[in-house]
Amino acid sequence: MNQAEADVAKRDFYELLGVAKTASDAELKAAFRKLAMQCHPDRNPGDRAAEARFKELNEAYQTLSDPQKRAAYDRYGHAAFEPGGGFGMGDGFASSMADIFDDLFGDMMGRRGRSSGRERGADLRYNLEITLEEAYRGKTATVRLPTAVTCEACAGSGAKPGSKPHVCKTCGGHGRVRAQQGFFAIERTCPTCHGRGQMIDNPCDACGGTGRVTRERNLSVNVPPGVEDGTRIRLSGEGEVGHRGGPPGDLYIFLSIKPHPFFQRDGADLYCRVPVSMVQAALGGEFVVRTLDGGEATVRVPEGCQSGRQLKLRGKGMPALRSRDVGDLYVQVNVETPQNLTRRQRELLAEFEAESSHKTHPESAGFFSKMKEFFEGLGSS
Repeated sequence: MNQAEADVAKRDFYELLGVAKTASDAELKAAFRKLAMQCHPDRNPGDRAAEARFKELNEAYQTLSDPQKRAAYDRYGHAAFEPGGGFGMGDGFASSMADIFDDLFGDMMGRRGRSSGRERGADLRYNLEITLEEAYRGKTATVRLPTAVTCEACAGSGAKPGSKPHVCKTCGGHGRVRAQQGFFAIERTCPTCHGRGQMIDNPCDACGGTGRVTRERNLSVNVPPGVEDGTRIRLSGEGEVGHRGGPPGDLYIFLSIKPHPFFQRDGADLYCRVPVSMVQAALGGEFVVRTLDGGEATVRVPEGCQSGRQLKLRGKGMPALRSRDVGDLYVQVNVETPQNLTRRQRELLAEFEAESSHKTHPESAGFFSKMKEFFEGLGSS
C-alpha cells in the first residue's frame, strides 16, 4: 500500500471528531470529550470496536490539540507522522495521552494520590431582599443562617476523642482502586471507604463521624451601591464546612429589590410619572420631586407640554455598580383632565374651546385632517 492509499484508509482527523478545520481548541476538546465518553472502554467492556475507535479519537485529539502537530497535519496529512515525517508518536505518546486523559476525564476516572478523607463542603445560597433606597446607598446587612460547622468535640476528624481514623486497607488511603482492563487502567471509587481513604472504627458521638454539626451563624454582608435585582455576592469559605475537617464551600447571596411606589428602574436610570394640571401644562411652570439621595429637585414644565413627555434630570438616577457613573431621572408628565367643574368653569372652558383654532390644538387638528383625507381617498378610488 503506497502513501496515498494509506491516507485514504485512515480517516481524516477533523471528520473523525466531527469538527470543521477552523475549529477552536475549545470546540476540539468538547467534541473529543463527547465522543470519547460514548466509546470509553469502561462503558463498553469487551467491545473491541469501541476500544479501537477510542484509540483513534485519542490519536486525532492529541494531534489537533497540539499547534505544531496540527499545522503539520493540515499541510501534509497523515504523512507528517509516518517514519521520517518528523512528528512520530514515539515514547512520549503514553505520557501525553495521560495528561489529556487526566484533563478531560479527571472527574470521572479520578486522580492518583493518597486521599485525606477530607471533602469540600457544599455551597450555600441565601436570598436577601433590599429596598431601592438601600440599593442606591449600599448597606451592610446581617444575615442569620443555619450551616454545618466543624465539630469541636473531635476537631473535625469524625473519630471519638482519644481515637483516630486509620488508613483504608482496600485502597491504601488513595480513595480509589485501580483495575487493568485491556489497553487501559481503570480507576474507581473505593467501595470500602467510599473515596475517603480512611476508616473510622469509633465515630464521634457529637457528630456521628461526619466531623461537623449544624449551628446558626450571623454573617455581615457588604452590599455595594448600585446593585441590581439578581446581583450575586460571593462570600468565599462561608458555606458548609466539609466532612471530617474538609475545606468549606462558599456562600452566595442573591439580591432582590422590592418594588418602589414611585420609581421604576432601568439599569442606572430611574423613571417616575407625575400628574400636572391642564393649566400648568398649557402655561408652563415648575414643581418639586423627591430624589433617592434624600434631596429635592425642581422640574420645569415647558409651555404647551403634552401628556407623556419625559423631562430629564441629569445625574439624579442610580449609581452604576463598580463605576463613578450615575444615571438620570426621567419624569413623565401626565396631564390631568379637570373633574367636578362648577358652572362658571364650564362656561370658561366652553368659551375657550369656541375661540380655539388649529394653532391652539395642532396635533388634534392635524390628526382629523389626515383622517378625512385618507377616507375620502378610499371613496374616490
